[in-house]
Amino acid sequence: MQFNTLRRSDPALPALTLIIMAAGLAVLYSASHNFGSQFLVRQLLWIGLGTVFISLILFINYYRIAGFSYYLYGFNILLLIAVILFGSVRMGAKRWLSFGGVSFQPSEFAKITVILALARYLGDIDRSDFRPGHFFAAAMIAFFPVLLIMKQPDLGTSLIFFPILLVMLYWKGVDIRYILSLIFMALAAAPIGWHLLKDYQKSRLLVFINPNMEPLGAGYTIIQSKIAIGSGGLFGKGWLAGTQNQLNFLPERHTDFIFSVAGEEWGFMGSCILVLLYLMFIKKVFRIAESSSDGCAGLTAAGIMTMFLLHVVINIAMTMGLMPVVGLPIPFISYGGSWMVASMIAVGILLSIDSLNRA
Repeated sequence: MQFNTLRRSDPALPALTLIIMAAGLAVLYSASHNFGSQFLVRQLLWIGLGTVFISLILFINYYRIAGFSYYLYGFNILLLIAVILFGSVRMGAKRWLSFGGVSFQPSEFAKITVILALARYLGDIDRSDFRPGHFFAAAMIAFFPVLLIMKQPDLGTSLIFFPILLVMLYWKGVDIRYILSLIFMALAAAPIGWHLLKDYQKSRLLVFINPNMEPLGAGYTIIQSKIAIGSGGLFGKGWLAGTQNQLNFLPERHTDFIFSVAGEEWGFMGSCILVLLYLMFIKKVFRIAESSSDGCAGLTAAGIMTMFLLHVVINIAMTMGLMPVVGLPIPFISYGGSWMVASMIAVGILLSIDSLNRA
């Protein structure tokens, strides 16, 4: 089953994934080798675990996974509730669950389960029969986990569900008035949302407007990130030769700000090549969604495409000071087990859908 699925799938998608991962391992080594090899070893272990999940998905196939989508969504909701009740606190946030010495973030997997549940729900409704009640139910599927994730708090992850919902509604062909009303309600609720933010989250948004407001506080990371990217010039300083990176000026350089390391050491040309790889990856995912004759499968691929695109655009933009720092990792490169495994699960689902498209 696995061999037949891979044989029918477009080899470009797994090839691009592997190329981006290889580039990510090179950047991660540069960003973390001063602290030892544990970050690289763990990342390799998580890639190995993600490969196991891809194999399981290809063996099970997409239709069976879609059939269990509501159960997966409900289980993920229980995990998010468990985080609030029993989660581990790190850096002032309660986002992790620990079992047997292994910690993971259920919020990263919630992106996948919400996409699967939304695709199942929207896919079962005929476009001509779409009613306000359907719109409300779809919004609740997306926003219920958002409330739990904001409680952690995790602003970046919670914000990503809104555009995923919008794109999936658009892909379904829902009346544009529903989508515009959702956008209007979000804008109207923005002032209320501001008062619900933690102080450090407000500081991040204010620092985006003026990074020099707190040059040694909330604005320090973005200032150092812009210095690192700008100092890379056209061709970069060379692997392991980035001063902002190697001299420890750049915080979070192995996670959310790892693109800054690539910009400093590989320069403008190297960064452009990396962005081009991502664009090729997104284009392949778009083709999978576009060519799917099954509505549920097409919606799933469209949701995953939106998830990856948002992570790439927001992460790169925030490292360059073009967007506020919201803590979203870049796919297949940033250090982190939960996001890496979730991303590889998403790739497995895409490969399974692509195989069905070509069957």
